[in-house]
Amino acid sequence: MNRSLRVIVLILIIVLTATLTGAFLTRGVMAYLPFLQARTGSWTGGYVPLGIVDQRPWQTAAALACLTQSAEEKKLASEAERLADHEVDQAFSQSLRLAALAKPTLSGKALVLQQRVNELQETIKNDEARISSLTAGAARTKPAGAVSNSNDLEIAKAQLTLDQFELADSIEDLARVSGDQRFKLQQELAARQAAMKQYNENASKDEGQTAVASAEQYTTFAQQLSTWRSLRKRKDLIAQAQQLAKADAAALTGDEERMKADAAALAAKPAAESASERIERLQRLSAQQNILSILNDRLEAQQQLTDLYRRWGEQVELQQKIVIHLLLQSLAILAGICILVILAGWGLQVGLERMVHDPRQRQTLKTVLNLGTQLVGLLLILLVIFGVPSQMPTILGLVTAGLTVVFQDFILAFCGWFILMGPNGVRVRDWVEIDGVGGEVVQFGLFRTWLLETGNWTAHGHPTGRRVSFLNGYAIRGKYFNFSTVGQWMWDEIKVSVPPGISIHPLLEGVYDAAVRTTESDAKMAEAEWKRVTHEEGSPQFSAMPSVNLRPAGASVDIVIRYITRAGVRLETRNHLFAMIVDLMQGDSKDDRNRASLSSQVGAKG
Repeated sequence: MNRSLRVIVLILIIVLTATLTGAFLTRGVMAYLPFLQARTGSWTGGYVPLGIVDQRPWQTAAALACLTQSAEEKKLASEAERLADHEVDQAFSQSLRLAALAKPTLSGKALVLQQRVNELQETIKNDEARISSLTAGAARTKPAGAVSNSNDLEIAKAQLTLDQFELADSIEDLARVSGDQRFKLQQELAARQAAMKQYNENASKDEGQTAVASAEQYTTFAQQLSTWRSLRKRKDLIAQAQQLAKADAAALTGDEERMKADAAALAAKPAAESASERIERLQRLSAQQNILSILNDRLEAQQQLTDLYRRWGEQVELQQKIVIHLLLQSLAILAGICILVILAGWGLQVGLERMVHDPRQRQTLKTVLNLGTQLVGLLLILLVIFGVPSQMPTILGLVTAGLTVVFQDFILAFCGWFILMGPNGVRVRDWVEIDGVGGEVVQFGLFRTWLLETGNWTAHGHPTGRRVSFLNGYAIRGKYFNFSTVGQWMWDEIKVSVPPGISIHPLLEGVYDAAVRTTESDAKMAEAEWKRVTHEEGSPQFSAMPSVNLRPAGASVDIVIRYITRAGVRLETRNHLFAMIVDLMQGDSKDDRNRASLSSQVGAKG
């Protein structure tokens, strides 16, 4: 590993460590119920109240209801929602009564706003009285004055609307300045009622299946494991909700004790008390008794919620045990598959030892069978873990496309076999050339063609001893030549060195005549074949006549003969031409010697 690669790996390790640490520190944001967390902080999702009244009991019940699975859980969730809804409604009622009991001392701007509110209330009463009088007058007046009364009535109604808007704004300002929470409580209550109406309209009516029936749908190990984790997390959330209900019950108990003490102190009759003070004291005492009744109702609801969350947790624990039972069954099946795969591999190896005696073949079969049994076992294990894919047609299409890409050579080889079986294909003992390799076909199968390589056709043509294999796809995407079928022609070339002292021109004529006589039949057949192939009328453009050329070679001359022949008789034609050329050259040598002898005899006589 070089230096730059080590630096990159080090940087990646640092990034991985930092991200894992950050993910661990910020894990609280992924909680289902962040307002149930005991700790608070910037990352743990501390509870943020929506308003004056604490609505956590309802938020908790509604959030847990969304996580239910079985019919038993849904019933418990519905009961928890009913109790939590009742408890929050009572909390609103208690807050409104406590706000009514509080009588803040008005001064400054608050006093001015109070006077303005009183004036607007009186103005609204006058507007309502005027509208009533105009409405009654419109019924008694004649039709001639009906239009005038109608205009006055519309104006009075518009003025009443403006005064009501101004009164609402003044009451809101007065509540904000004086600290009176009744107006905000009314707004929160209205918003809650609207939200509850929408929630009830959108609530699902599906009661679900029982715990055992719903567990039967978890047929795969992955589903069972995911369900077990979900149940474990939900059990923890329900336990937190139970603790929250207990804490709320304890807080309500303390409020009730303080309220009882205040009521007892208020019930004690003072020594000197006027009639108006007594009436006010009794009214406050009655309001406190009402609040105590509400507190007692809320306390009872929280206690019922605590018991309900306990039963809910027990139900989730039971469902968790059912899922654990299914997990154990799946693990048993996985272990059984592994044992069967091992035993099957061992049994097949024992069978091969007895049936196959060739070591190489036995080793190959062992490898194939081991790989096959392992693949079958892996497929069964994946089916147990993940199940049968739901999008089977799509998956089959993708698998088919992948197999087509992987085995495209074998598919082409199979299709090429049909082409090679045709009249222009290849057969055993044919002389062919495939991808530049020439040889004799020694075996022809469904997917492969085997050649005994014979080297270059224009060279010696002797076997090299190598056995070459080709996939039959060369018949589709490659090119091949078969020199053994009718119509397969080749140009051959031989070269002969002419020693000094032999007449060249007579020898050339003799060689040319010998080449023409020897290849005449092949040349005619080749020209006829070319004519048939090119569909020409008359003589073809290609000539099959041999050619004889001279090439200088130092002190001697080379004769190069090029002629057409068939691959099957190539060697015979070559040997025949060589024999004729040798005879011609020997005849020329005898003639030259005879002429030299006659010349010497003539010179002697002279």
